[in-house]
Amino acid sequence: MAGERVVEAMADISPDLGRYIVEFGFGDIYSRAGLTLREREIATIAALTAMGNATPQLKVHIAAGLNVGLTRNEITETILQMALYAGFPAALNGMFAAKDVFADHDADAAAPAGGSMRRETSS
Repeated sequence: MAGERVVEAMADISPDLGRYIVEFGFGDIYSRAGLTLREREIATIAALTAMGNATPQLKVHIAAGLNVGLTRNEITETILQMALYAGFPAALNGMFAAKDVFADHDADAAAPAGGSMRRETSS
């Protein structure tokens, strides 16, 4: 789960920050009524793409989008839409992030049961 990875990554430097992100993000925001998880992931992918400087978080949410049933086309169209509002560099960075996540997803799907063929990335 993405929340567990955040807590683990922050454990040695700022465990409180990891806990705050999980408690507020998942406990308060993602659990609200009004939007489905699919809709929340579309909004999150759009926002992180527009920010242009949140590639690791964008990759997490692109993968989460796939996990909640977004299609690759829905994800890439969301990113493409951001070119109009955030500029081409932000959209390009978003597309490269999506390309990486899709490749990892394909590698995992091709892996034998219980294994992973995921590429190691620096993010």
